[in-house]
Amino acid sequence: MDEATIQQGKQWLEEMLKISGLPATVQVDVEHAAGWDGSCWLTIDDSGFTAEQVQLMTGAHGVVLDAIQYLTNTILNIGHVEGEQTAYTIELAGYRVKRQMELQQLAEAAVQQVRATGEEHEMAALSSAERRQVHTYLKAFPDLATYSRGKEPDRRLVVRLATDEDLAP
Repeated sequence: MDEATIQQGKQWLEEMLKISGLPATVQVDVEHAAGWDGSCWLTIDDSGFTAEQVQLMTGAHGVVLDAIQYLTNTILNIGHVEGEQTAYTIELAGYRVKRQMELQQLAEAAVQQVRATGEEHEMAALSSAERRQVHTYLKAFPDLATYSRGKEPDRRLVVRLATDEDLAP
């Protein structure tokens, strides 16, 4: 991920917030920019927002923040082939960091259950971005495989023991 791509994301998000009537600066979160989800983290400075504005921009269960993130990723990746797309994670008031910790705990619980029982584990419905994060996190466990099944909005991530086919290069 190059500096020009990062700056494009930062500038686009600042402009979108300005047009929305909620001008704010956006910082590239270097600490999380190369995190386990592999995305470019853009953090909205909420210091000029009221608690109500932060709550409205986050939405119930993060749905508004998810929509902003989806829009950011869709617009900024238009015209880029799949291998050249950049994943952007939009952070506001620590929501994503907290949610990422929750997702990691859910993933680790799934790992323990699958290893203990040998049976696949279907996780609760997650957004596509959250499923991608968990898929990426679980790549660190070579004895396990993941896949998604179902259709949005009820698409589920499934964790199971890896088979010989999964382990083949």
